[in-house]
Amino acid sequence: QVQLVESGGGLVQPGGSLRLSCAASGSIRSFYAVGWYRQAPGKQRELVAMIRRVDSTNYADSVKGRFTISRDNAKNTVNLQMNSLKPEDTAVYYCNVRQGALTADYWGQGTQVTVSS
Repeated sequence: QVQLVESGGGLVQPGGSLRLSCAASGSIRSFYAVGWYRQAPGKQRELVAMIRRVDSTNYADSVKGRFTISRDNAKNTVNLQMNSLKPEDTAVYYCNVRQGALTADYWGQGTQVTVSS
């Protein structure tokens, strides 16, 4: 069982920045993949960014050039730097971990991000 805790959410103005962090009970550098997802009310959950054990990354088209996912091995966290935030980025953001290629996913409780003037 992997325990995940997200932090860093809050209220920001359009064009502002936030940095989300995902802390894990296991060794984050050993996980097959870690992803950030988001879900807004009335909408489907969507993948925002993902980083694999081999350090490859993927981003949703809507956040490319604005968001950056990274792994901090010293702090055992995966971070999501969000710049140039837009109102449509408003959602609950969740951290997701897959320990291995064939294992079940684990989810954190989520952190609220609200972008509003």
